[in-house]
Amino acid sequence: MLSNFLKNISILKKFLFINLLVFIIFGTLTAVYLKGIQPNLINKKTSNHIKIINNTIDHIKRLKIKFNKDDVRKFLFSTRFLFQNLDRVMIFNNNFELIGDTDTLDLDPRSFSQRLNIIEMDIEDENKILEKKEIVKQKKNQSKTLSEIIVDYSKSSNIGTPFSFTEENYEQFLLITIKSVNDGEKNIGYLVISEKANDIRNAINERKVFVFRTALLVVLVILIFSLVLNRYFLKPIKTLVNFTRSIKEKNKETTNIQVVKNRDDEIGILSNSLDEMTNELNKRISAAENFSTDLVHEIRNPLASLKSASEIISETTDKAQREKLVKILLHDVSRIERLITDYSQMLKDEVAITNEQMKKIDLKLITTSVVDDFNNIHNSKSRIKIQLDLNGSSEYLINGIENRIEQIIANLLDNSISFSKENQTIKVILSKNKKDKKIILSVVDEGEGFKENDTSKIFKRFYSNRPNIFGEHSGLGLNIVKNLVELHDGQISASNNVGKKGANIEIIFPIAT
Repeated sequence: MLSNFLKNISILKKFLFINLLVFIIFGTLTAVYLKGIQPNLINKKTSNHIKIINNTIDHIKRLKIKFNKDDVRKFLFSTRFLFQNLDRVMIFNNNFELIGDTDTLDLDPRSFSQRLNIIEMDIEDENKILEKKEIVKQKKNQSKTLSEIIVDYSKSSNIGTPFSFTEENYEQFLLITIKSVNDGEKNIGYLVISEKANDIRNAINERKVFVFRTALLVVLVILIFSLVLNRYFLKPIKTLVNFTRSIKEKNKETTNIQVVKNRDDEIGILSNSLDEMTNELNKRISAAENFSTDLVHEIRNPLASLKSASEIISETTDKAQREKLVKILLHDVSRIERLITDYSQMLKDEVAITNEQMKKIDLKLITTSVVDDFNNIHNSKSRIKIQLDLNGSSEYLINGIENRIEQIIANLLDNSISFSKENQTIKVILSKNKKDKKIILSVVDEGEGFKENDTSKIFKRFYSNRPNIFGEHSGLGLNIVKNLVELHDGQISASNNVGKKGANIEIIFPIAT
């Protein structure tokens, strides 16, 4: 239930909810602690009261003190050292009459009469006792007086066991303990001691203040952290979420993430990566759409030719014409097959390149290997020689994918060979521009050269200037080369040789650092 609830709310709400839950648990435990601390503190003082009461009763029994006013007064005066830590000691007879009170002995200048919220008794004047009783009742409307409490105690089953209770009056917190005094099995009176216990209330109040301030501080920290979390983390993440959603929904009003991209932290890095990925995907989608359109267009022509040739061949009886039409059919089928094959290979290359890692490679070693392979094949068949010129440099290091560089060089040589005649030479030249930190790869042939003034056309998809043998070529070879070169951060250009026949294709790669 809780897990399902947390799944469906935002990170900020999850954070606040969890903190609220922790706060409630902490508050509950604190309340339990504060509730239990007062009894513990009271029990400590009560234990001391019981010791004093027991010692006092032992003295009364040992000295055989009679429970009358004179003897009790003398006893309290002579044993005052027992009550040094107390505020008041009272002794009642068995008739619940006050027969001894330390407040009447001038043992301590502190007055007990303004600390108790119970009945105040005065030995000297019974009328005053009644007057004070009425005053207290009017002021505090207390349910029971001290006399009534003693009477209730005498009637309880716990008589003989110390009984303690607390009273608050006039900003004072008092702890009072009562115990009966026995002579054998006979009850002869009651001993009552009272002590200010403001330290207990102060200790509790201090803890309450500490807990309150701590809770307030925790709430403040949570609020500040929530604002920081929302401002610097959740809001940027929400911006990225809206950005990806707008891309998914193809919303023209794409969310602006420029502010997030300008950050130097992990979110900024993520934003830039996401933006770059989006731009790259858009490029690829656009390229795929354009490529598909071009492919449909290129296939449409040979399909139309196939349709026409098939209609004519079914109607003609001329053998020579039928053979001619069959050649056209084969030519168009070959052309379509080549287009589909090259298109499929191109898509495979796109996927493979994204999964391959660039590394530092020596262009000299790769070029030498490809040139040697082509010389072994074409020099013996067509007597076309491929010459490698390294310009004396020892290393030509670039960042790239080895098999893709081989593919570039092979496609360029294959293109040059198709335009070359027997006994002609194709030059592969490697040079280095140390100033611009560039490596230049040139493939120069002795063929007819390019017929077009705008040589950039030769890198377009499905373009070919070989109408007689088009079925053997899809027009994708140089376009594939161009894409591979650009994936290596390189540049490619084409031109005719100045003053002589032949073409020159030049590729510039950045030197690996």
